[in-house]
Amino acid sequence: QVQLVESGGGLVQPGGSLRLSCVASGSIFRIDVAGWYRQAPGKQRELVASITSGGSTNYADSVKGRFTISRDNAKNTVYLEMNSLKPEDTAVYSCNADLIPVFGRTPIRGFWGQGTQVTVSS
Repeated sequence: QVQLVESGGGLVQPGGSLRLSCVASGSIFRIDVAGWYRQAPGKQRELVASITSGGSTNYADSVKGRFTISRDNAKNTVYLEMNSLKPEDTAVYSCNADLIPVFGRTPIRGFWGQGTQVTVSS
C-alpha cells in the first residue's frame, strides 16, 4: 500500500554527479525524519545522510562536502545530491523514513524503500 520509491540511480563516471529522489507515493503520508543509506556488496549498510522534518542534516564523514540531503515537503520527497562521486560510492542506495499519516494518527517508523543502484565507474 504505502511506498517509498527511490529513483535517480545509474551509471556515472568518477567525479560525476547524480541526484536521488525518495518519494512517498501518493499523498497519504508525509515524510518526517528520513535518511539515505547505502550498501555495497560485502559491506555493512551505512547511513549516508539524514534530515529531520525541520531540515536539520547529518552526514557520514565519507560523504561530507560531496553529498547534500534536502527535502521538498510539498512533494513528499527527500533528495540526495551526490557530487564528486567516487568508485567507492558504488552501492544500492535506500531511503528510510518515518511516515506520518495525513489523515490518521499512527505513524510508520523506519519504513524502507526498495533502493536504487548507483554505480561509479570509468
